[in-house]
Amino acid sequence: MTLAGRSLQTRLALAYAAGFYAAGVLVLVLVAVPLAGVDAATPVGRPAAKVTTQSGIGLPQLLTGSAVALVLLIPVALALGRLVSDRFLRPLRAITATARTMSTGSLHRRLDLGEPMDELTELGRTLDNLFARLQASFDSQRHFVANASHELRTPLAGLRTLLEVAVADPDADTGSLRAACQEALALSGDQERLVQALLTLATSERGVTRWDTLDLAHVAGTVLASRRRQAAERGIGLAEHLTPAVTAGDPRLIESLVANLVDNAIRHNHPDGHVEVTTRTSGTQVALTVTNSGPVVPADDLQRLCRPFQRLAPDRHGRGDGHGDGHGDGHGDGHGDGHGDGHGHGLGLAIVDAVTRAHRATLTADARPEGGLSVTVRFAQISQP
Repeated sequence: MTLAGRSLQTRLALAYAAGFYAAGVLVLVLVAVPLAGVDAATPVGRPAAKVTTQSGIGLPQLLTGSAVALVLLIPVALALGRLVSDRFLRPLRAITATARTMSTGSLHRRLDLGEPMDELTELGRTLDNLFARLQASFDSQRHFVANASHELRTPLAGLRTLLEVAVADPDADTGSLRAACQEALALSGDQERLVQALLTLATSERGVTRWDTLDLAHVAGTVLASRRRQAAERGIGLAEHLTPAVTAGDPRLIESLVANLVDNAIRHNHPDGHVEVTTRTSGTQVALTVTNSGPVVPADDLQRLCRPFQRLAPDRHGRGDGHGDGHGDGHGDGHGDGHGDGHGHGLGLAIVDAVTRAHRATLTADARPEGGLSVTVRFAQISQP
């Protein structure tokens, strides 16, 4: 077996042993060579001077003893090399064992190498942080899949029941069948919006692959123009204070972020309420703020509402449509450009949060004492050419 095919411990042990042995040979050379030089410097015709040490040992005996010592040094060097390599590889074995355990599904395990603080301990702490993020990611994924399955199953079951009732009715006429088809279309639209929301959320969590320069004021203006009829039908006033706010990112994802914030603000409002959208530049950042009137939102629920499929309890505001990312009546109204992805499924603020993190921006949500929310997203500013 070649050296490259041996275990890391064997290779380190051999390397340490070689170092110890080389040090012994070096000491012998440094001692023996000067003595041999003294012996070789005896003038010709004179009796050879007998080089001895202080203890009376001659040069031949010294060289013989040194050779024997070097032979005996081989197992000692190997033993010391084995001991040292075992000591230094102990944290690496702990890392390997923990990683092997975690690969079977036990993501709660941690290394906890402790002291002393060296390169392997630093590696262990870095891996512990990585394992914690992986565990949080997998837990979030499991919860998301479970919730998505439940959310998809509900409209599918409703659609199936609707069609079964229509088919089983022997007295069904054109009018009743048409009504059943209209309800089926509404349910299908609900499923389509849910799937689109899930795709948008997945795309946001995957990260940004396209960075284009864009103006938040222009994006917000486009979204508001497509929502004015929807707001008018609900008796909600839209106000805008849009100043240039240039940043970089994926235009479609940022438009989805703005659309979901505006849709939230319109849907979770009350008659004669208001929605205010502001874009501005502040230092090295640009900010988008959407403020709306509406039911009082408990401050303790703000962080939870940024997770997928989270809604407030119906009795919190008397309507049962969920605030923030809950989004309303479950079917939407069909207005706008199709970028408002959170309709009724608890995905609105989750999408906003995912898009924000993908763009390395910051999201701040505040519950207004008089009711409603004020949500601000801050992006890095990009200077215009």
